[in-house]
Amino acid sequence: MPLLKAVFFDMYGTLAGFDPPREQIQATAVGKFGLEVTKEGIDAGYHMADEFMTSQNSMKPVRTMSANEQWAFFARFEQLVLRGAGHELDLAAAGEIWAEVRRQEYQIALFPDVIDGLDCLRKTGLIVAVISNMNLDSQKLCDDMGLTGHVDFAVTSGETGYEKPDVRIFESALSRASVSADESVLIGDQLESDIFGAQNAGIRPVLIDRYDGHVGYTKHPRATDMESVIALISEMMSE
Repeated sequence: MPLLKAVFFDMYGTLAGFDPPREQIQATAVGKFGLEVTKEGIDAGYHMADEFMTSQNSMKPVRTMSANEQWAFFARFEQLVLRGAGHELDLAAAGEIWAEVRRQEYQIALFPDVIDGLDCLRKTGLIVAVISNMNLDSQKLCDDMGLTGHVDFAVTSGETGYEKPDVRIFESALSRASVSADESVLIGDQLESDIFGAQNAGIRPVLIDRYDGHVGYTKHPRATDMESVIALISEMMSE
C-alpha cells in the first residue's frame, strides 16, 4: 500500500459540533412548545436529519436554495430531529420550532480532543487539512474555528462550488496537498458525503462516529474520537 502522506478531515460532526450541545439547544426550543426531549432521542434525530442534508446537498446544495426553499428544507430537517426524539409534528409546527432553535445562542465549536489530535498528526510529518461543505472562505473557516496553525489548509464548498460527495472537492484538496488519492485518508462522520465520496475519489475513508449512530459498521474503519483516529492512522502508516 502506498505511503500515507495526507489526512483530510470533515468539519461538522467530525472536528466540531454545537456549543452548547445540540440536545440542550433543542430542549430549550421545544420546551416553549410543551415538549421534552432526551440526548439519546436528539442524537437519533440528528442522525436521520444529517443524512437528509447530505442527500439534499448531493442534488441541490442548501446554500443555493431560495429563502422559501431553505425554510421548507429546515422545517423537514427539524421534523426528522423531532421524529428521532419521539415526536411526530407536521411541517408547519416543525418550522416554528426550527425558528425557535435559530433564536438560541449557540456556535459551532471544536470538540475538546481536536487540537491535540491535529497537532499530534502533523508532528508525524503528515499533511493535515479540512474538506468542508461549509459555505465559507477557507481561511475564514480556519480563523473562525481556531484551526489556523493546526492544519495546513482547508478546502470548502463555498470556494470550490462543489459539495461532498462530488469528487471534484476531494480532487481540489488532493491538488492542494500535492498527493495522490491512494496516499491520503479522509476522516468523516457522514456515510454518503464523506465515506462514499472519499471512496469514489480513490481516498481511503475512516468513519468517525462520535454519537454512535453507526455501531457495528464494518465496511470501512470506524473511530469514535481523535484518539482512535490516531490509532487507526498509525496502523496505516506501519503497513
